[in-house]
Amino acid sequence: MKAVPLQDIVRALDEELRLAAFAGDPSNNGLQVDGAPDGVSRAVCGVDATPDLFAEAARRGAQLCFVHHGISWGASLARIVGPNYRLVAPLVRSGTALYAAHLPLDAHPVLGNNAGLARAIGLGGLEPFAEWRGFTIGVKGRFPEAIPRAELHRRVREACPGGRFETVDAGAELVRTVGVVSGGAAEDFSQAVAAGLDAYVTGELGLADYHAVRNDPIDFVAAGHYATERFGPRAVAGWLAARFGIEAEFIDFGLKY
Repeated sequence: MKAVPLQDIVRALDEELRLAAFAGDPSNNGLQVDGAPDGVSRAVCGVDATPDLFAEAARRGAQLCFVHHGISWGASLARIVGPNYRLVAPLVRSGTALYAAHLPLDAHPVLGNNAGLARAIGLGGLEPFAEWRGFTIGVKGRFPEAIPRAELHRRVREACPGGRFETVDAGAELVRTVGVVSGGAAEDFSQAVAAGLDAYVTGELGLADYHAVRNDPIDFVAAGHYATERFGPRAVAGWLAARFGIEAEFIDFGLKY
């Protein structure tokens, strides 16, 4: 299999994920660790940039890791010492490149975490939804017909297996319109209320959010931060394989979060 120059892949990802539109994202999106001096013939995709993923990339002979949660946030890598050194060193030693896409991957209408989750539970007519620091990152949609909220729970649990699963049944018994923002976006349920949606799906539920939902009723589902953010990296693996003819696969560690 012919190797593809790393910069060709980086440029294509930057363009497809519209990185320039997310300049205020706390994540330093894009290529975070250089590498792949001889090009990329194999890539692995995952939710988090962790030693486990890097070890798996090395085991599979991958020259590129693509992740949703990278290793560089703001000035977090100002000093490459201690834990930062231990995190970066395996990539440098193996020559493996690391590319991260945080909000750009949440927001993408095809490859994104939120669009993927929404489609997986049967929502149609997807539209952009939910702003965070000026970025629209989620989606909203509707079922062809209203379904019992218990059926919504079943669909979300099936689409996001293994994650922590919590619900607050504070809205209507029947659900048709739903907002989706994956990961740690519980507080954005208020935007679903303001939009007149029947339910809101995200990844985590905190105590304060639980009480707030009950005070401003809407059916709320939290299916796990990790579990709701597998959709984007999995979709990117397919995109890389189709676009460049390289081997690309999603590595799922099945974390209970």
